[in-house]
Amino acid sequence: MGHWLERNIIEPGKLPLLLALTSFVLTFVVTRAITRLIRAGKGPFGNVRAGGLHIHHVVPGVVLVVVGGFGAVASSRNGLGAALAAIVFGIGAGLVLDEFALILHLGDVYWTEEGRKSVEVVVITAALVGLLLAGFSPFGVNDLTTDELQGRGTVLANVVANFAFSLVALSKGKARTAIFGVVVPLVAIVGAVRLARPGSPWARRFYGNRPRARARAGLRSYHHDRRWSRLSRTLQDWIGGRPDRPEPARLPGPGPDLGPGSGTDLGSGPGSGRR
Repeated sequence: MGHWLERNIIEPGKLPLLLALTSFVLTFVVTRAITRLIRAGKGPFGNVRAGGLHIHHVVPGVVLVVVGGFGAVASSRNGLGAALAAIVFGIGAGLVLDEFALILHLGDVYWTEEGRKSVEVVVITAALVGLLLAGFSPFGVNDLTTDELQGRGTVLANVVANFAFSLVALSKGKARTAIFGVVVPLVAIVGAVRLARPGSPWARRFYGNRPRARARAGLRSYHHDRRWSRLSRTLQDWIGGRPDRPEPARLPGPGPDLGPGSGTDLGSGPGSGRR
């Protein structure tokens, strides 16, 4: 393990990336745990306010991202400064992306249905950074043996082919499949082979004069969403918490009694049909 860490993480200069990813994931987990406690009214935590203004954690997150980013630029590649800057950047990025939906909608949608976008962005970001971290870079490692060079070349070729499958899946309107397919090759291949979603660039280009293909694509999309939407929502609720249910619409109450002849009593006026 120590040899692998030295050859594939430290020597290629990926230690700051590892530290940033670790601090990013831990910050997201801790932040979600604290916000759940605040929501449930448990624990010593509470919303941060200044002069009656609710300070969202995206604010210190932006500050930490700026400090960590400039610190990384000013630091050497594998020095202590780069490691500290990576940790600060990862913490800031975790705070910012945990409230990505707030930035997108410019509103406090943290515990609403729209707030699920924050969880999706965090998971996708962690997966992509993990891919960069786990990838066997053919550069930055000294004295590669023939086997190591051949292995890294094979992995690089597979990554390029998998990325091509992901682009096809993306053109078929399967954005999540394309993104996760970059990490899991089989997902990208399945997304590229199966029918495109209605309205996607692929469907507009190749299904325009094929009504049967359009009908099959629409039916498959319907069954896919029906089959997997509940599982997807359950997983998102487990990671980020269940969103608030919207309050049911209330019917307007009865108006004020204006007395006889006001026209508000539908059963008492002349010609009302009442017997």
